[in-house]
Amino acid sequence: MKIAVFPGSFDPITLGHYDIIKRGVGLFDKIIVAIGVNAEKKYMFPLEERRKFIEEAFANEPKVEVVTYQGLTIDLCKKVGAQFILRGLRNPADFEFEKAIAHTNRELSQIETVFLLTAARTSYISSSIVRDVLRNGGDYTILVPDSVRVK
Repeated sequence: MKIAVFPGSFDPITLGHYDIIKRGVGLFDKIIVAIGVNAEKKYMFPLEERRKFIEEAFANEPKVEVVTYQGLTIDLCKKVGAQFILRGLRNPADFEFEKAIAHTNRELSQIETVFLLTAARTSYISSSIVRDVLRNGGDYTILVPDSVRVK
């Protein structure tokens, strides 16, 4: 069984994340969307709300599971039996950053990183842009799955 972990903070999940997961479903038997917890980081959305956004977005997709974790992604991969880490790339800066992490992960384990280029229609979207739009009262709904609704 080919299992991939798609790690991130997903604060919140964006249409870019959604697209990578949907496309990953065709490549892997199971995708574990792993919400990383970093005590040093301030989040806009609580962990359980971020989890709910993702679970609702993929409620009809049995190949997608959502978990939370702390620590190294490769340790989570070993724990859940994943052979792959799935990552999306929006631009050259993402590639340079992700390449260093992928090399480190491969050095520390036998886990391969698989990169998917984001779709052109979502390549400009990031969680930080969504948060900025939200803070300033803009229409964030065009940037996120329908499951992300702020009261």
